[in-house]
Amino acid sequence: MRTLNLMAATLLTAAMALFSCSEKIEPGNTAPQASTAVAVPVIEVAHAVQPVMYDAVGTVKARVSATVSSKLMGTIQAFTVKEGDLVKSGDILVQLDERQVAAQLDQARAALAEARKAETGAVSAQAAAEAGAQRALLSYRRNRTMLEGGAITQEAFESVEAQHKQAEAALSQARAMVEAAQFRINQAQAAVDAATVARKDARILAPFDGKVTAKLADTGALAAPGTPLLSLEREGGYRVDLVVPEAYIQSVRIGQTVDVRIPAAGDRPLGGTVDVIVPSADQGSRTFVVQVGVPDTESLRSGMFARVSLSIGEQQTLRIPESAVVRRGQLTGVFIVDEKRTARFRLIRTGRAYGDQVEVISGIKDGTRLVSAPSPELTNGSAVEPEK
Repeated sequence: MRTLNLMAATLLTAAMALFSCSEKIEPGNTAPQASTAVAVPVIEVAHAVQPVMYDAVGTVKARVSATVSSKLMGTIQAFTVKEGDLVKSGDILVQLDERQVAAQLDQARAALAEARKAETGAVSAQAAAEAGAQRALLSYRRNRTMLEGGAITQEAFESVEAQHKQAEAALSQARAMVEAAQFRINQAQAAVDAATVARKDARILAPFDGKVTAKLADTGALAAPGTPLLSLEREGGYRVDLVVPEAYIQSVRIGQTVDVRIPAAGDRPLGGTVDVIVPSADQGSRTFVVQVGVPDTESLRSGMFARVSLSIGEQQTLRIPESAVVRRGQLTGVFIVDEKRTARFRLIRTGRAYGDQVEVISGIKDGTRLVSAPSPELTNGSAVEPEK
């Protein structure tokens, strides 16, 4: 029995050894598994003359804006509007204390009334002087005839002649008094007009239809002439003020169409037009201000950051679609397609982006075929089927 057990164990060991030898992998290469070709869009790249773009930065501003200020000295009694309010032309924005200008108006009116009374007295005096001068003239003529006929003496005639000259002088003086009275009336009327305008200026009105964008003073403060009180913008039009270096200003022209990108207003670029090129440069930064008109958009606000692409020349560059670029961590590359229709991952170095294209500095050359939009399942070594 013991002998039979030993023989069975020996046979089991031999069978296991034989089985293990049959599962051993022999040296050599494993045949690749067949894979299905991935259908991908393929393009052929080449250098071409492309415009060179410069991204100028700027700020969104309203086409028409104004800083509302005071024209006279007075205490601010009330603001009738606040930031964000829409106003119409002629609406009252700020009310100043008008007691002082009202007193000045009353004083000017009193002076005008006094001047008119003085004119009435001067006119009456002129009428009396004219009557006296007329009588003196008639007496002078009559006595001159009598002198020629020998009816009176020379001494008597000279007395009448002196009275005539005195009457003429009195008439001239009366006329001068009337002119002076009329001048004082004009002066007083001008003072009344100025005081009337000043009283109206105590109510500061909106110069145009628009929106209040800033409040620059508080109720109770003393407003002096020129003190800014409110900022107002006309709705319905914006522009972008760009800062352009002097090296590129010769490439900008009036009427030029440009793409304006305002990140805070959305990703889609806005079509803009160069409206104004300020002819003088800033001496500190050596830059010019260029105003670009943009279409009215509800999302635009003054002060937003803007970027505008300006064409400053041309050069030979190699550009590929942004969709063809594959980024894996710190590596940037593309999938090229070789003669065997196999996708190979190729590292590249990119430059500036131009819309939906990107400049390639190195890594591929003219005539290279690459996948313009790699799918997620595409890997290095994948068989591909170019789409038509």
